[in-house]
Amino acid sequence: MKGSHAAERKTGSFLPAARRLLGLLRPFKGRMALAVAATCGFAALNVAAPKLLGDATDVIVDGFMHGTFDAGRLAALLAVVSLMYVGTSVFNWVQGALTAQTVQRLVFGLRAAVEDKLHRLPSAHFHEQARGDVLSRATNDVDNISQALNQLLTQLIMSVLMLCGSLAMMLWISPLLAVIALLSVPLSTLITVFMARQSQAYFSAQWASTGEVNAHIEEFITGHEVIKAFGQQDTVSAIFGRGNDRLARSSARAQFVSGAVQPLMVFVANLNYVAVAVVGALQVAAGGMTIGGIQAFIQFSRLFTQPMGQIGGMLTLMQSCAASAERVFALLDEPEIPREDQVPARHENLRGRIDFEDVTFAYTRGAPAVSGLSFSVLPGQTVAIVGHTGAGKTTVVNLLMRFYELDSGRITIDGTDIATVPVDSLRSNFAVVMQDVWLFSGTVRDNIEYGWPGADDDRVLAAAEASHVDHFVRSLPAGYATVLGDDGDSLSQGQRQLITIARARLADRSVLILDEATSSVDTRTEVQIKLAMNRLRQGKTSFIIAHRLSTVRDADLILVMDHGRIVEQGTHSSLLSVDGHYRHLYEAQFRGVDRELGAIRRHHGRHAAGKQRYRESGL
Repeated sequence: MKGSHAAERKTGSFLPAARRLLGLLRPFKGRMALAVAATCGFAALNVAAPKLLGDATDVIVDGFMHGTFDAGRLAALLAVVSLMYVGTSVFNWVQGALTAQTVQRLVFGLRAAVEDKLHRLPSAHFHEQARGDVLSRATNDVDNISQALNQLLTQLIMSVLMLCGSLAMMLWISPLLAVIALLSVPLSTLITVFMARQSQAYFSAQWASTGEVNAHIEEFITGHEVIKAFGQQDTVSAIFGRGNDRLARSSARAQFVSGAVQPLMVFVANLNYVAVAVVGALQVAAGGMTIGGIQAFIQFSRLFTQPMGQIGGMLTLMQSCAASAERVFALLDEPEIPREDQVPARHENLRGRIDFEDVTFAYTRGAPAVSGLSFSVLPGQTVAIVGHTGAGKTTVVNLLMRFYELDSGRITIDGTDIATVPVDSLRSNFAVVMQDVWLFSGTVRDNIEYGWPGADDDRVLAAAEASHVDHFVRSLPAGYATVLGDDGDSLSQGQRQLITIARARLADRSVLILDEATSSVDTRTEVQIKLAMNRLRQGKTSFIIAHRLSTVRDADLILVMDHGRIVEQGTHSSLLSVDGHYRHLYEAQFRGVDRELGAIRRHHGRHAAGKQRYRESGL
């Protein structure tokens, strides 16, 4: 299992992640200004209403106590309060709608940035990073940011305004009671800050573990047939169980620490409420406050302590949001392929001369995958690259297509250094058939047309017929309209490979690359592929990477690689005429196999003869 870069990063950088996330709101400052204005309207009406309700209470009390009941004033106060609460509902709806739109636009841009980043990351990133973890950052972490921001932007501004407004009203009604209410603020602040710091590390571990579990699941689904074939379900379950256990423990710790904030804040608020109620009752008894005044103050104290509790809970949400933002920003900050001028990809008719000039490249520093490669391929030639596993065969074509950049040396096509050619323009001249077949969810025709989007039916059919695809596609339930799902698992390996060859044929590019194209097919399909490739290679410069030397006998040039270097080159016949690597490889595959089969047959023959003599002896 590949490692996660996020796990290696230092956690707890809340403020940088929060600042960067809030910076993404700048393009929506007009919409956010309207949302803040609606929130201010909501807070103003919500804070003013309790004071008017207190005045209405005093009207009722005065009516009963002094016989001066003013029904008109009471009706007016109640009507105004009713309109205020209608206004709060409207402002709250407007604020929620504007905030939701803003967050969705922000997250839309964030998802688009992640998707664009994935296209610009070098191939090495996906070799080092678990794909499930990358997927988790692009989905789970972005979704967590979306949900958190939607709540935070809706509630945080509102809570702060309600806190300030209710505090102002409490100071107006009774400075003494306001001071008593404020005594709870330092304690609440200390609780919130302490818990927030404790929970940040746990939330970081939680989302890192989520990515790890997703990576395990993605890996297990991809290899489920191999897992079952080797009976490794228990091993896989154990691996998943350990990852799931780490996720459960980190999540439980994060929720336990963050969940303690709200009860502690409620406890402090209740103590504050008791103190305000007792002192307020004494002031009413002493004539320092009216009953309506103390009623209004108690409501304001609730409005004051409630936002404090909400802010405490939201700080927990902020920690979770920041932890996810850290992971997403870490992905966005990964080194990427240098940007090039936006030049449209050009499908050129290259002559196809390719030169490698003293090329050296290493995936990891100090361990060159290829070293000092120098060879030339003439236009229209077929060059085969052979050698033991790990000799550097695939690296050659990866460098040719600029999936990786050279450490030294240069590669030219028709005399032009490929490092000076925009990547998209360069790759538009290659047709590739990989060992690992990739078919996407779509029809058979869609998968073939991928080589030339918008190609007409005649071209698609011609490519399919030339690649021996047409005959088996017509036997499918819907022919070329048959939908392939799950990477085309309904087809055989050979049929899937033939479809990718038809795709390459339809692309009609100047340079053809076949990377182990026949390594996973049967002999009959291999013959079909050879015939299709012979047609496809006509007039094109072709690279064939193969373990089966039977597929490279007619190559114009064979490069024999060993430990990243070309140790021999020539034609099939010339390489067999000398006692070298190619000859040893050839004999190991053909003559050696024949000798081994002969030895096995002779052994079985002698064993059978011995058994016959034993039976005849009567012993």
